[in-house]
Amino acid sequence: MGVLSNLEPKEVFSYFEEICGIPHGSGNTQAISDYLVKFAMDHKLRYRQDEAGNVVIFKPGTAGYENADAVMLQGHMDMVVEQDPDCKKDMMTEGLDLFVDGDVIGAKGTTLGGDDGIAVAMGLAILASGEAEHPDLECVFTVGEETGMVGARALDTSDLNAKYMLNLDSEAEGILTVSCAGAARVVARFSGGREKAEGKALRITLGGLSGGHSGEEIHKGRANADIMLGRALFEISRKTEMRLVEASGGTKDNAIPREASAVIIVSDVKASEEAAAELDRNLKNEYRVTDPGVYVRTEPVEAHTAFGKELSDRIVCFMFTVPNGVQAMSADVEGLVQTSTNLGQLYTEGDSVCFSFLTRSSVNSQRDETVERIQSIALSLGAEAETGASYSAWEYKADSRLRDTMIDAYKALNGKEPKVEALHAGLECGILSGKMPGLDAVSIGPDLKDIHTPRERLHIGSTGRIYKLTLETLKRLK
Repeated sequence: MGVLSNLEPKEVFSYFEEICGIPHGSGNTQAISDYLVKFAMDHKLRYRQDEAGNVVIFKPGTAGYENADAVMLQGHMDMVVEQDPDCKKDMMTEGLDLFVDGDVIGAKGTTLGGDDGIAVAMGLAILASGEAEHPDLECVFTVGEETGMVGARALDTSDLNAKYMLNLDSEAEGILTVSCAGAARVVARFSGGREKAEGKALRITLGGLSGGHSGEEIHKGRANADIMLGRALFEISRKTEMRLVEASGGTKDNAIPREASAVIIVSDVKASEEAAAELDRNLKNEYRVTDPGVYVRTEPVEAHTAFGKELSDRIVCFMFTVPNGVQAMSADVEGLVQTSTNLGQLYTEGDSVCFSFLTRSSVNSQRDETVERIQSIALSLGAEAETGASYSAWEYKADSRLRDTMIDAYKALNGKEPKVEALHAGLECGILSGKMPGLDAVSIGPDLKDIHTPRERLHIGSTGRIYKLTLETLKRLK
């Protein structure tokens, strides 16, 4: 008898326990992918499995839904693998050790993988059910969501006809997520030879910042160390001749940099130090709430060659003028950042200084416009600029039958209205809606706490309520 065998809904927790017995960390999903194929074969359901490992299982609608539009149920099969230092489990080859503690489920010493195993379990329960009422179903189970949504990117949607998409990858009951940002990366590169430079070398460091996630916390007004370093260099260049030797700051495009530094050669050390000290005072005042630990420091170093003055000036001009932070707020969803950009990485590579940005937006055209503005500024200053990986926004739909249906279903089941929210971060909904124009999507999920850690807990009662909401929504989509 399984650890979860006495929990309701039995059909969901039975499949969830089977899933937890199969290793399925990101990059190790062949076994879980094959398990889904076997499920489809055992239930005589049409399916396909692609080279990436994604699995799509199709089920015809029940009687009375012959004229209803198809619905996609979607979740990802991979989980984040983390474990306590004293846990000896080999998560590449061993299943999880589940336990029940009151109204929560956990795994001993490891992550649980409720994100997003519970979505897979709910999908299988509905596919196996002989009682659920529903339109034609296209159940899409992707791989690699936790490592850049690689499965959703690789998925061929040419045989999918769904008009509605119910994503089961949220972690808070009572919230309907209806939009998320798309993103694009852009890298600007300034290159040129170095030459002997007269003067004294200084290292200027800007640090003590709070940092944070460049999507979820970009609206909090925190300083970006790379951008503030540009301000420092600009202020110094106004007081004395300055040449840049090197600059660096930040390690990830999706994180607001907390520290950045540059080595410069200046004609007047005293004027440079005074400019840095003045900026230190100004920043401590400007960012006293968001970044109370901010500081600007200078120290003498050894350097005798630098980029030429003209190239140094162009680099500093770019750092001082390039867009960064919130660019637009949503007019549809109160408090939602619609478009932002983050200079996440600044680095010196040989005879080049490089800038890497991550631009997010829930409106694809505004994302592209912001990227083009960055490129335009870079190109006008003599740099090279190229875009990297990008994915589509999941744009807010002012007219959404699925959202309205789910609000009514939630009220009928719970006696109150759900919250309707949007994210300034990414979900697979964005990629799939980009591939299937017009797709009407909503994301929901049961309460999950401390995901991606061994403290991850899935709430049992919440799981049952989300499952009932899913069934009721499908029933209403005639």
